[in-house]
Amino acid sequence: MLLLLPLYFLLAVGVSALLFFPALRQGAVRGLRACAQGVARGATRGASHAGGAVGGTAGALHSGVKTSAGWVARHRWQVAIGLAIVLLPSLFAFVMRHNHTFIYSPQMTGPDRRIQALLEGERLAPPAPLPPDAFTTREVELVRPKLGGASRNWDLLDADFRQRLLLAYRIMREQHGYEMALIEGYRSPQRQEELAGMGTHVTNAGAFQSYHQYGLAADSAFYRDGKIVISEKDPWAMRGYELFGQTAELVGLTWGGRWKMMDFGHVELRRPGAMQRAGDTAK
Repeated sequence: MLLLLPLYFLLAVGVSALLFFPALRQGAVRGLRACAQGVARGATRGASHAGGAVGGTAGALHSGVKTSAGWVARHRWQVAIGLAIVLLPSLFAFVMRHNHTFIYSPQMTGPDRRIQALLEGERLAPPAPLPPDAFTTREVELVRPKLGGASRNWDLLDADFRQRLLLAYRIMREQHGYEMALIEGYRSPQRQEELAGMGTHVTNAGAFQSYHQYGLAADSAFYRDGKIVISEKDPWAMRGYELFGQTAELVGLTWGGRWKMMDFGHVELRRPGAMQRAGDTAK
């Protein structure tokens, strides 16, 4: 199938050339007309004159080819560039035919066996809630406005996602010395719309366009010396975000730090079809 694509593009180029270049079109028409007349004369004159008709046809074809070759010679750079443009996609597809870039698998990659064993074993309990005023300090408000009204109820999170996030918190504490804090978990559609209305620097997702609405996403920061540390300008916090991203991916979560619009404290569990089904139900 891929081998037919260059032929298709060549045909498209030929037709386009006939449509846009009158000289080439007239030469091709004259050649075809001469061919038709030669065939007609050969049919009426009989076998004895067949050689002459063929000769006339050959001459007409030669004239048409000569005219086309002259046009190509005069416009050789345009022709070369046009052919390169139309053939490049086909050549690229042919070269990459064994590459898995074009293969999409709906299966999600899970954590390694050691993490899977932990996830299927001990049920981790959420940490004790922090005082509400810890989320309304000036530093926190500058980075995450209106965080005081966010939900930090672990029970509203999906059970599987909750265990993976708690396991990430445990690894961050025991292996890296970072105490994690949940700053927002479940987010209502109304709150999502409110945040979206504040601008894309806050979020570019509307209601039912975020995994927060389905209990499959959470935003986290760090807790140090009785305060929430959330600013990425803090080198200690930035190093913590990098470790948190690695840990989250280790337990099978998607980390927002790899997005174009980076969200270092955000993680989510991408469950195929969950968002679509929930959105349809909400409608």
